Amino acid sequence: MKVLGIIPARYASSRFPGKPLIDLKGKSMIQRVYEGAQKAKSLSKVIVATDDQRIVDEVLRFGGNVCLTNESHQSGTDRCAEVASLNPGFDVVINIQGDEPLVNPLQLDQLLSAFQEAEVVIATLGISTVDQEDLENPNRIKVVCDHKDNAIYFSRSVIPNHHHYKGDFLHDFPFLRHIGLYAYRTETLAQICQLMPTALEKIESLEQLRWLYHGLKVRVVQTDIETPNIDVPEDVEKVIQFL
Repeated sequence: MKVLGIIPARYASSRFPGKPLIDLKGKSMIQRVYEGAQKAKSLSKVIVATDDQRIVDEVLRFGGNVCLTNESHQSGTDRCAEVASLNPGFDVVINIQGDEPLVNPLQLDQLLSAFQEAEVVIATLGISTVDQEDLENPNRIKVVCDHKDNAIYFSRSVIPNHHHYKGDFLHDFPFLRHIGLYAYRTETLAQICQLMPTALEKIESLEQLRWLYHGLKVRVVQTDIETPNIDVPEDVEKVIQFL
């Protein structure tokens, strides 16, 4: 199985402009993500997908593969689809978050192991470390699965709702928190980028709900690995402590 790893990287982030190029102890963030991803045994090739020449120049500087993509893409998924179309011959594409400089290659390999089953067309990660604060935080996405570990629904709200439950719901139900790392069969990635946004997706602001709405199954692989990302400038110090 040939796997293409794609790292979408935008310069014009609304909450942290230019963050792919910030210096993290002598290396840019995009270099740290790239080098971490390359250590995954399952990946055949890694490419940075960006719409900004400054990021192109930085990736070329440290000797990485990079593709300058269309500026009109609405999501990292669309950006991945363009790069995949320009690099034929891969069976699976993995969308690697460009703001996780501590990316763990074992986590990428865990996710890609799902494609050993022929029926899996999209896979993502879930982690069972969930507390009350996570349940109440709309930025912590929750997911519930069926008996085959396929996602039934993703939400920013608590799912299932425990309003009427009298027991210790945190102990009694296997809550899962979503980790936004995705992998797709190449033909499935091309397919989902042709789907129109749905009301569910717009209300929750979660693009994976579009895929579920149109009948595609999303396999959720459980992991115990979670790495901190850099979303806003305040996150930089927390990550530097790990470096």
